Amino acid sequence: MGRAEFIALMAFLMALNALAIDIMLPGLQEIGAALNVENENHRQYVVSAYLIGFGFAQLFYGPIADRFGRRIPMIVGLAIYVVSSLAVVFVPSFESLLILRFIQGIGSAATRVITVSIVRDVFGGRQMAEVMSLIMMVFMVIPVVAPGTGQVIMLFGDWHWIFVFMAVIAVIVGVWMYVRLPETLAPADVRPFTVKVIFDGFRIVLTDRVALCYTIASTFIFGALFGFINSAQQVYVGIYGLGVWFPVAFAAVALFMALSSFVNAKLVGRFGMRKLSHGSLLGFIAINLIWLVVQVLGPQPMPFFLFITFFSLAMFQFGWIGSNFNSLAMEPLGHVAGTASSVLGFMGTIGGSIIGAAIGQAFDGTALPMVTGFFVVSVIGLIFVLIGEKGRLFQAHNKPV
Repeated sequence: MGRAEFIALMAFLMALNALAIDIMLPGLQEIGAALNVENENHRQYVVSAYLIGFGFAQLFYGPIADRFGRRIPMIVGLAIYVVSSLAVVFVPSFESLLILRFIQGIGSAATRVITVSIVRDVFGGRQMAEVMSLIMMVFMVIPVVAPGTGQVIMLFGDWHWIFVFMAVIAVIVGVWMYVRLPETLAPADVRPFTVKVIFDGFRIVLTDRVALCYTIASTFIFGALFGFINSAQQVYVGIYGLGVWFPVAFAAVALFMALSSFVNAKLVGRFGMRKLSHGSLLGFIAINLIWLVVQVLGPQPMPFFLFITFFSLAMFQFGWIGSNFNSLAMEPLGHVAGTASSVLGFMGTIGGSIIGAAIGQAFDGTALPMVTGFFVVSVIGLIFVLIGEKGRLFQAHNKPV
């Protein structure tokens, strides 16, 4: 498999997760109406239930992938994703939908944990950061097209067909992986699947200061993104009345994130992960602070062009933070890549989804809770980076790989 095909396959595997979230955002209102959900904020549970299943399942895929390889656990996860997606077509209640979304998240967790493990098997250091940036660039195409795709699907059918579409895409990507991707786990890195070995792997991950602090920082930063996703439909449609143009606004911001990942891939080899990610984190904080001040002191609601400008600038910084923080966390843990990806993914997803749910449930008809959440989590993220780096920013630890 060539480098370009490898990056594309890894991106599409990870993108199944984004697809499961973003494609259904335009359908939340219809889902709520069809399943008698009276409280608008409760519709967000469709996203939260998925993220909880996605987060907890990550703890198991890593040790399993370190023992049995990357291919078989990935196929099992994809099968769970497909079956649960198709089962949604027959749900009789909102509670049943949430259970199936939780199960769908369990299946999708394989695509996150094992994909990162595969990339770490093949690349390290700045090369991993470069490849992860390119993967994230392709990955970010999904938020660009997914909401619009969901909107188009509902023009020709109801919201159930969105889940059928998800299942079909997962089958296509799964067949591609099965046919083209060889096993990447080196025989020397196979770890026994015992309680002692698993907990020893968890200990290695959780006692590495750099890995742990970058993971916690990422958790808070991603919490802001989850908070926006939870309330995106309410902000774009409820506050700004975009209606069917909601997917276009969503896609515009996602394009900024994709552009950011592309630029990061071009620059990380030259400047290093720390210089780029630390600078973008400081920029993220500055933009969010100005955004918060304007939100509090300016006209209500904030003019849409101003809102989308602040949001796009913040997400451009986010694109530099995400892939680099993930690579920095994984860099010292290559010998336990599967377990490391499990633990780091679990912490990031569960923590991020809880933070995101808190931000989303605080929605009060204005964008203030979301903007406040963005600023607060960015400051907390900086605190943990400083702890991980012993108070020194922009200092490279490793030579380019």
